[in-house]
Amino acid sequence: MSIWKYADQFSTVAPEHRITLGEGTTPLLRSRQIGPRAGLPNLFFKCETTNPSGSYKDRFAAAAIADMLAHGKKRCVATSSGNTGSALAAYCAAANIACQIAIVETAPQGKLLQMLAYGAQLHRVQGFGLDPDITAQTFERVRQFGKSADSGLQISAFCDSPSGMRGVQTISYEILEQLPQPPEHIFCPAGGGGLTLAVARGFANTTNGTASQNSTRVHCVQPAGNDTIATALRSGRSQANSVDCQTLISGLQVPSVMDGNEVISSCSASGGTGYAVEDEDVFHYQAQLAVEEGIFCEPAAAVALAGVMRALKMQEIHAEENVVCLITGSAFKDPPSLERMAKNPSCPAIRLEQLFTSG
Repeated sequence: MSIWKYADQFSTVAPEHRITLGEGTTPLLRSRQIGPRAGLPNLFFKCETTNPSGSYKDRFAAAAIADMLAHGKKRCVATSSGNTGSALAAYCAAANIACQIAIVETAPQGKLLQMLAYGAQLHRVQGFGLDPDITAQTFERVRQFGKSADSGLQISAFCDSPSGMRGVQTISYEILEQLPQPPEHIFCPAGGGGLTLAVARGFANTTNGTASQNSTRVHCVQPAGNDTIATALRSGRSQANSVDCQTLISGLQVPSVMDGNEVISSCSASGGTGYAVEDEDVFHYQAQLAVEEGIFCEPAAAVALAGVMRALKMQEIHAEENVVCLITGSAFKDPPSLERMAKNPSCPAIRLEQLFTSG
């Protein structure tokens, strides 16, 4: 199975160009401890960590690279903070397409190594992902290189790569099949907002009669240190805003507007709102997901759960409602966060006679 099960809902690429590594068909898990303890017995986690390169971006890459194959493109020119690059590098390798990626300055080493292992050519840019002016200039330079005849521009945002981002809408289609009725709430972690917009459009565009545009509220959750969309959405403004990025949450360090204005429009239409959460809370829930649910996710993925808990505290979700958190990527991609989760990562060797004699 792959996202191409839903090809007629998001793509016009002919079957012979549809590349897959087995992306999609990810599990939707009911919370065993966190939800029930918080009074949310119907809290679910959509675990995108099971995708081939470890994140939901494989949906984007499959659709994007298939579109490049259909148009005879030989070089992928992209930007990434980590997951997009890993996914594109993997699918470019499978499609025999060259892959060149401009990387944010703070991208974790684990993600860089993954991209390099797939054979991608990387360019880590000082200030990219931190300074809004440098970030905007980097995007513009990448866009210019992506215009050459043999190249395909792949930035995981609808404003740049709509064909690829429509592949991400398949998350919504799967959730509708996995639950007996549409969920009342979806919580999406956001940097540039492409994921949130894809999920909102996926629910809004569903034509199978199981959901309507207003049946599921799609919420945008951002780190407070990269709050380009969330507070603007909650405040009723129509425009997102660029910021000086201060968050430590890798993958969500996108200080430019990107898809932010469209996210505000689509989330508002669904009845959703925005939540800005603190890094400390995100790291707490990342550890809690591992210890209490067995879900091994990167910090960016735990942003969604931090948003749920903020909404619960504000009495904006209720016990009887179905609530879905998007768990977007694997913890293996972010080694520094693993050391933080483990608290004491040392594991010294002991003599056999010492085994199980203490602790």
